[in-house]
Amino acid sequence: MAQQRRVQLSTQRPSSTVCVLGTELSLDVCGSAPKGAVSFHVQGTPGVKLYVVHEGQSVKLPSSVSRWPLGTGPEVLLAMDTLSKDVGDEKVRISYFREAGGVPVGRAMLYLTCVEVSLDADVNRSGAVSRTLLDKATWTWGPEGHGAILLVNCDRDDPGAESPDNQDAAIRSYNDLKDMSQMVLRTRGPRTIFTGHRLLLHVGFSDADKVGVFYGGNSVALEEYKHVLGGSKLAYTVKPSRHHEESVFYVEGLAFPDVGFSGLVAFHVTLLESPEKGLLETPIFTDTVVFRVAPWIMTPNTLAPLEVFVCSVDDNEDFVGAVGALAEKAKCPLTVCPLPENRQDRWIQDEVEFGYVQAPHKTFPVVFDSPRDRGLKDFPVRSILGPDFGYVARQAPEGTSSLDSFGNLEVSPPVTVQGKEYPLGRILIGSSFPRFGGRRMAKAVKDFLVAQQVQAPVELFSDWLQVGHVDEFLSFVPAPDRKGFRLLLASPSACYQLLKEKQEEGFGEAAMFQGLEKVPKPTINEILANEGLRKFNNYAQSCISWNRDILKRSLGLAEPDILDIPQLFQGDVASGAEAFFPDMVNMLVLGRHLGIPKPFGPVVGGQCCLEQRVRELLEPLGLSCTFIDDFFSYHLLSGDVHCGTNVRRKPFAFKWWHVVP
Repeated sequence: MAQQRRVQLSTQRPSSTVCVLGTELSLDVCGSAPKGAVSFHVQGTPGVKLYVVHEGQSVKLPSSVSRWPLGTGPEVLLAMDTLSKDVGDEKVRISYFREAGGVPVGRAMLYLTCVEVSLDADVNRSGAVSRTLLDKATWTWGPEGHGAILLVNCDRDDPGAESPDNQDAAIRSYNDLKDMSQMVLRTRGPRTIFTGHRLLLHVGFSDADKVGVFYGGNSVALEEYKHVLGGSKLAYTVKPSRHHEESVFYVEGLAFPDVGFSGLVAFHVTLLESPEKGLLETPIFTDTVVFRVAPWIMTPNTLAPLEVFVCSVDDNEDFVGAVGALAEKAKCPLTVCPLPENRQDRWIQDEVEFGYVQAPHKTFPVVFDSPRDRGLKDFPVRSILGPDFGYVARQAPEGTSSLDSFGNLEVSPPVTVQGKEYPLGRILIGSSFPRFGGRRMAKAVKDFLVAQQVQAPVELFSDWLQVGHVDEFLSFVPAPDRKGFRLLLASPSACYQLLKEKQEEGFGEAAMFQGLEKVPKPTINEILANEGLRKFNNYAQSCISWNRDILKRSLGLAEPDILDIPQLFQGDVASGAEAFFPDMVNMLVLGRHLGIPKPFGPVVGGQCCLEQRVRELLEPLGLSCTFIDDFFSYHLLSGDVHCGTNVRRKPFAFKWWHVVP
C-alpha cells in the first residue's frame, strides 16, 4: 500500500504542497467545505490522478458522477507519476455546492509539485544498489528473501592505524570504503522546491552506536569524506546538489549481532516542510531502508584449507617441521608464529577461531579472539588483524575457565535434522551439563555465538575432561559419500576391543610407547589387567556416549555417519580425564590430508596396531593419514596436534542470507 498523507484545503486562499512519487495524498474535502455546502466537484490537470472513495468504493475520475455528496464522508485521493518540471505546475480544484445551486459557494485550489525522494540500498542482494519494488523497510531470510546487508568494518586497512576500522570515525583509504555498503539517496524534481523543504537522513537512538555513515558529497577525494551519522550523530541534513540527482552514502557496521542487538538497523530519510517563520517544520514523507549486519561464520574441517598456523617455541622444532610438511602436501601455506609473538604459548587453537563475514559485495576473514588471554593474547591484533582481515573479541568479566579456550569451540559440516536444514553446520561447544556447578563457557562468548543465528549452537558435555574441550573427543573428516563427512569420536570401548583382539592373536606382551625415553611401557596384557584404568575408561565411554546421542539428535546423524577411533583416557573423576596416549581424534584436517597424533601403540607385525586400525577406518574414504610425533612437545602438556595448530579455511559457497534460521 502506498504511503498516504492527509492534506488540509482552504477556500480562503490557494494551498500548495509536494507530492512524492509513489505516494498518495488524501484531501480533506469535508474539513474545508463552506457552511451549507452539501456536495462537491473535483477536477485536476492532466498530471494528477484522482479518485473519490465513496461508501467504501474507489472511483477513478473523471466519472459519470459530477457531484459527490459530502454527507457520506467521502475522501479524495490523488497520486502523480510524472515529475514536475516547475514548482506548482499541476493543480486540483474542489468546487462546493448547496442543495440546488448551480453556482459554487466556494472553491479550494491546491497547487502540486511532484518530486522523487528515494533511499535505496542493495535490497535484492545483487552486489549493487538498484531501485526495487521490494519492501525496503523489511528484511527476510531465505533464497527468496530480500533486504540489504552490512559488514562490521572490523579489519584494519591502514597498517599504521592502532585499532580496527570500526573503532574510528575516519576514512583512511579507498579500501576502507570498499568494506562498506552503499546507500543512495535519489532526489529528482525542480531544485528550487528543496529550498523550502529540508531532507533529513536519520537513524534511531538505539541503532546509532551500531553503525557509521560517511558522505563525501560529489567529491572522490578521501579527505572530503566526513562521518555524518552514527554514535552521537542521529541526523544529517542533506543538501541536494543542483547537478547531481544521487547522493551516495557509505555505511559500516560497528557491532556484530549480540544480546540486545538483533543485527537489524533502520535508516530513514524524511522530507520536512518549512512553514512560516516561528513554526516548527513538519514531516511530509519518510522513506526507510533496513540493513542486517552480517554474522560471524565459522568454517568446518570439510572446507578447503587456505592457511595453516603453528607456534614455534623452545622444544617443538620437529613438530613445526612435520606440520609444515603436511601443509606442503596439502598445497597450503604455513604461517609460523615466532617465539617473541607467542611468548612460549603453543596452544594457538585455544587462542583464536578463524571465520569470515560476507555481504553480496565483499567477503573477508575475521579472527575471533578468545578471552583466554595467555602468551598469545597480542598475536591476533598484532599479526592477523590487517587489510581485509577482521578481528572480533569477547571478554569474560566473571573470569575465564579452560572451557573458554577455543579448542572448546567447533562447528559441524552442513546437516539436515528432521527436515530442518543447517546449510552452514552447527556450532559445538562444551559445558558442564548434565553436571551442575561445573565449568561453563563464558556467557559473553556463548551469547555472541547464539546471536549470529546461522549456525545454531549445540551444547555438549566436556567438563568430564581435565582440560574440558570438545576437540578432545570429536572431529570431522570429509567423505565422498553419505552426508559428505564422518564424525570421529574417541572410543575407549573400540580401543579395549582392539587390544583384546591383539591379545587373543598372541601379542599380549607387545608394549606401548616404544622408542620414548623415560616413559613407562605397559604391555597389552598389563593394560587389559588394570581394573582401575578399565573402570575409569568405562566412565569416559559413558560421557562420550552421552555426547554421541546429543550429536546424533542435533546433527541428524545415523550410526554409519560415525567412526569410533580407539582411545584410552586416564585420571580420576575429581580432576578429570586426559588422554592415556596421544589423542588421535585431536587431528589436523587439511582436505584429504590428516595430521594425526602418533599414538605410540603396541607394535604388532612391524606396525603400530592403533595406527593400522585408524588407517583401516579412514583410508577407504580417500583420506591420507600422516602420524605426527607430538608426545613430549604437546601430549605431555595436555594437548595434541589440533590444539597446537589452527587453520583458516575457504568460506562456504552457500550464502548465509539464504538460511532460514
